[in-house]
Amino acid sequence: MPATPETHKHAREQLTGYLAAGATLLIWTGFVLVSRLGGKSALTPYDILALRLITASLVLLPFAGSLPDGAWRDLRLWSLALIGGLLFGLLAYGGFKFAPAAHGGILLSGLQPFFITAVVWWLAGTRPTRLRRLGLAAIAIGVVCAAMPYFTHWSSGSLFGDALLILSSVAWAFYSVLAKRWGFSAWTLTRAVALGTAVLYLPIYALWLPKQLAVTPLSMLLMQGVFQGIGATILAMLFFLKAVANLGPERTAALLALVPVAAGVLAVPLLHEPLTGWLMSGLVFVSLGAFIASRPGPTLIRSATCPT
Repeated sequence: MPATPETHKHAREQLTGYLAAGATLLIWTGFVLVSRLGGKSALTPYDILALRLITASLVLLPFAGSLPDGAWRDLRLWSLALIGGLLFGLLAYGGFKFAPAAHGGILLSGLQPFFITAVVWWLAGTRPTRLRRLGLAAIAIGVVCAAMPYFTHWSSGSLFGDALLILSSVAWAFYSVLAKRWGFSAWTLTRAVALGTAVLYLPIYALWLPKQLAVTPLSMLLMQGVFQGIGATILAMLFFLKAVANLGPERTAALLALVPVAAGVLAVPLLHEPLTGWLMSGLVFVSLGAFIASRPGPTLIRSATCPT
């Protein structure tokens, strides 16, 4: 059967989605490592979030005037700023203050396929297909393998950091699903979330929150500001939302389950964390699971109990 224009268009959208997911994977891996470096420095989580928002706002402010009419009165955009900007940022940076980079990769990104599947099931009354469940099972095995070396080394401080990272992962899952459900464009969301979060957070930070900027080397301030503000906030957001728009939140999350293993491998030379057979086993299982769970085709089936 000859290919139709709709088939070509769908193929282009799929390719664009996979390329965007790959770019997001690279930036999110860097996010884990750079955030952990910030957590090991004198900077507070409040400082890192402020540096992120200040840099992003300086870049995005010239484009604020072209936001759609009524954007600043749209409670959905403010909700996304609260969830995906403020809540996620505070929880994630707080977690990296206490937990190693490998924990961040495992708990922040490795759990995304499960949290997103749960949120979609809860909000839309859908459940994953058998193929998706098989992929999730392989990802689960890989995440457990990657986490095994750390089960015997958790401290009370690390457990607190892990709890914050899990909560940040839940916040991001809700953000991902709601962003897809409400249908905002990636560029609109990137500007509205970054600038909206800055409006909500920066006055509070300036007036009341503790700061350690004066005792932090300039190189660390620049690294956190540029990477978190431009890389993680603008570029990663655009790539991530493009992947979600073209592939859907479930398949995008399955591909991004590769982040914990990539971060764990890179943490060996950069943060002097150990490379183990468990981590390499995790690479195999997560890669296989991500491949299976992100395959094209129907990904979810509607539950008979769905109220809608």
